[in-house]
Amino acid sequence: MCKKIFIAATGQHCGKTTISLSLLHLAKKKYARVGFIKPIGPKVFMLDGVEMDMDAALIASVYGMEADRALMSPVVLGKGYTKRYLSGEINPEAPLESIKKACRELEAKNDFLIIEGSGHGGVGSVVGVNNAQIARTLDAPVIMVASGGIGCVIDSVQLNLSLFQQQGADVKLVLVNKLLPNKREETLGFLRSFFESRQQQVAGAFDYSRTLANPTLLDLSKLLKLPLQGDQQGKNRIIHNIQLGAASSQRVIDTLQDSTLLITTSSRDELIVTTSALYNIPAYRQKLAGLVIPGIAPISAISQKILDDSHIPYIRTLQNTAEVFITLSEHVSKMTADDDEKINLIKATAESVFDFDAIDAMSR
Repeated sequence: MCKKIFIAATGQHCGKTTISLSLLHLAKKKYARVGFIKPIGPKVFMLDGVEMDMDAALIASVYGMEADRALMSPVVLGKGYTKRYLSGEINPEAPLESIKKACRELEAKNDFLIIEGSGHGGVGSVVGVNNAQIARTLDAPVIMVASGGIGCVIDSVQLNLSLFQQQGADVKLVLVNKLLPNKREETLGFLRSFFESRQQQVAGAFDYSRTLANPTLLDLSKLLKLPLQGDQQGKNRIIHNIQLGAASSQRVIDTLQDSTLLITTSSRDELIVTTSALYNIPAYRQKLAGLVIPGIAPISAISQKILDDSHIPYIRTLQNTAEVFITLSEHVSKMTADDDEKINLIKATAESVFDFDAIDAMSR
């Protein structure tokens, strides 16, 4: 008999996939066969010719589950899927039947199965199968992940709990993620006081981590849909700060922080030359991760030569500086299989953060 657990969340960017990666790592220490499924896949990704959800593809790549990739994303909301469903081109029962079939096959192959939801509880309603319905149909106990402050967690959990309870899904645990380290115990104390008086169990997950939250150079290259030039060995470097090179060159250099991505317009020859030269000095390489160079004005020939010879990682774009700064600043980083530093940190931290035996006891 395969045991199952459903990882739900109060919304996007709560850290469901981080939790799934953690629990898979811990489950593999106890069970010989561990599987994963993301029933509704809103972010389309191609893995070895199979269309699947981006998070499911990540899990498959990290844990060597590629053979099951067709089962791990039974319903992928690719372009036009919802319109075809709403217009009647797709049988109303098809999404749920596909999910049930894939889950049965994975249960037959595994001892422990992690089922990851998408977004908040209501995601999937447009195609007749939201997270709460899926959890109930698959008879999988639910762990609900939330992040934020005390009030934010209470409000968002209460909103989502009502839908799961309406569908008859069994929410075993509220798992609070991205806790501020200096307020962790205080926050969990207030949350336990609120929820346990309502017979709802609460536990803490990961503390907020810049390493996990922040993007890599490769991530930002994909975001801008532009190639990363220069030293490719730095592509997985994590960007902790994004700085606009609007002041004098000396002022910009003096205010560089740890692992900074500097945005400097293509007409700032002196700043391009200075940062290129400083990149190969160890004390500055720690601070200077790379450049984004926006602007329609061409970089001068001599500046381009110095830039290329330095091998500093950079992205060249014709967008203006304001557009690039807003795009990068508002971006929420999503983990990929190339993010070795993040994945290794998650696995190492999971062993001290989670009581897997207690979570295992909740599964069914």
